[in-house]
Amino acid sequence: MNAPLAVITGGSRGIGYAAAEALGRQGWKVYLVGRTLESAAIAATKLGAEGIDAWGSGCDVANHEQVTELAERVAQHGPIDALINSAGVMSERTAKTLRTSADEWHRVMSINLDGVFNTISAFGPAMAERRSGRIINVSACLGRMSGPGTSGGLAPYRVSKAAVNALTKNLATELGEGKRGVLVDAMCPNHTRTDMGGPDAPRSPEEAADTIVWLATRSALDDRGQPVVTGKLWEDRQIVPW
Repeated sequence: MNAPLAVITGGSRGIGYAAAEALGRQGWKVYLVGRTLESAAIAATKLGAEGIDAWGSGCDVANHEQVTELAERVAQHGPIDALINSAGVMSERTAKTLRTSADEWHRVMSINLDGVFNTISAFGPAMAERRSGRIINVSACLGRMSGPGTSGGLAPYRVSKAAVNALTKNLATELGEGKRGVLVDAMCPNHTRTDMGGPDAPRSPEEAADTIVWLATRSALDDRGQPVVTGKLWEDRQIVPW
């Protein structure tokens, strides 16, 4: 039986890399997508030293054409079983709605939101056709409209992550909320020690990646043979309001 394959954007470092490593240790093959070929190749080589089947590729997820070409390269390694959208950027600290430039708004949205759409557009149809797969979008607590998402400031980032939550729910509904074999979920890693989160954040990348790995590997059916809950925002394997 062939090992399952995961494609992970933002996989060359931080939470994405931690998820790749954890899946690799469970026998998955992983395809890391980084900002540059060099960064992705270095990360894949590190995983390879652990005995993990890993490949790396550079891609601007904001560029739909590049993502389409990426999907063609990945196809050489077989059908994918999990798409993990971990690539993301933070907005400028002073980026309140009425003070954000158009360039800053589009910079953040093009990666955090358009990038998620682009990869789903490129990889999702094959999953739907096979009636099998997991799509996991890394969101953020700051995108939760039930909580910190309404606190103001960091407007492009907060709104982009709220939009990712909405995209997740909408896609999950379109795919039958798990009844067609494809699970679509978002997850909040919480404040994590990454380049974005800073060195003093309370959580390690490995702790943050746990929910990603759980979502990628869970069965589509529960113990009663019914579709599991999907189309939700998860934190520490629990559903949280968005």
